[in-house]
Amino acid sequence: MILAERLKNLGTETAFAVSEAAATWAAQGHHVYPFHLGDINIPTPSNIVQAQQRAIADGKTGYAPSAGILPLRQALAAVVGRQRGLSYTAENVVVQPGGKPVVTKFIQAMMNPGDEVLYPNPGYPIYESQIEYQGGVAKPYRYVQTASGFEIDLDYLAHLITPRTRIFIYNNQQNPLGAESAQAEMQHLAEMALRNNLIVLSDEAYFDIRYSGGSASIASLPGMQEHTVILYTFSKKYAMTGWRLGAAIGPREVAQAITRLNTNDESCTAHFVQWAGVEALQGDQAGAEHIVRTLLERRDVAVQALQEIDGITLHKPETTFYLYPNVTRVMQKLGYTDVADFADAALHYANVSFCTRKHFGRPQPGETDHYIRLAYSGINVDEIHAGLGELKSWINSASHAVTQLNDRSYVSEVR
Repeated sequence: MILAERLKNLGTETAFAVSEAAATWAAQGHHVYPFHLGDINIPTPSNIVQAQQRAIADGKTGYAPSAGILPLRQALAAVVGRQRGLSYTAENVVVQPGGKPVVTKFIQAMMNPGDEVLYPNPGYPIYESQIEYQGGVAKPYRYVQTASGFEIDLDYLAHLITPRTRIFIYNNQQNPLGAESAQAEMQHLAEMALRNNLIVLSDEAYFDIRYSGGSASIASLPGMQEHTVILYTFSKKYAMTGWRLGAAIGPREVAQAITRLNTNDESCTAHFVQWAGVEALQGDQAGAEHIVRTLLERRDVAVQALQEIDGITLHKPETTFYLYPNVTRVMQKLGYTDVADFADAALHYANVSFCTRKHFGRPQPGETDHYIRLAYSGINVDEIHAGLGELKSWINSASHAVTQLNDRSYVSEVR
């Protein structure tokens, strides 16, 4: 059978490949500590579950409008607008079966073949995948590490822009870095977008997952509301990853185009799930607050444990549920030159599973340091303690063997 040629340009979310490796190792009788996938093992708040059950009992099991039910669109317009100091109506909102479809449909609606799209790298791999699959030119911009975390390399970003540049994808509260822009950086990005007439996809999946301070949206800056489509998802704030509920929020003309794509794709998001979304936004927020408190406790435990491992350095982010440690010195001590080999060894000798920088877009020329990404959303505090304790023990023992023997052939055995 001959498949369509365009499939060669379609990437994947490679964190799922790590899940397969971890599952295979676990099936052999090993206890795996899962830091690899950004799923959430905290129950969806009970009031949201009950709202869905009521909706099913009330017969909300048929088709819904392609743009989404009006009460949910109105609730999203009100909540998202209030949080960002903007005014939206239901006409600006298109409900989606998750946040991920917003990426695909935004690109379909706004990009012609041959258009250039700026996107973060390292970053969510579906950006790169969809740009290339839809015939665009993927142009990755990069980050630099500073004493306070990661910042966008603004000079590098500026030199990427040409007359063919059409779209700027921006993920503040960033996956995998846990980074977010200072006000000056965001202002610079907004001015760049306006100056070059770029339409912005602002991926705000982690807008509400934060432990101090407040989140900001580029759409809130002067002139940017009409240049920005916000990606909203219920997956993170309400622990609804498997419910598949999100939305695109932006200019009415774009919303209408995405609605047409809905009609041609899934027709509509599950009717009863949308009523659960109404309850999530308008009902008791105690469950959502509990989720953030739980994640905060996990973050602090994980950061402390990683800081106790000699050779690992990391920034403690105030948002997302990811850590992005620099493991360059650890790899040097153990004799590894490929971060994928280091991750494979960590799974098989410490039972710890995590992603690496390579899972978040193709590495760019000039990258010399090595990073891994740990998600603490799907692992409890006791397991974080135990897993990172095993990681530390393995690194220390393997490092000691390298130091004592200085024999690379033997090192391959102790790993």
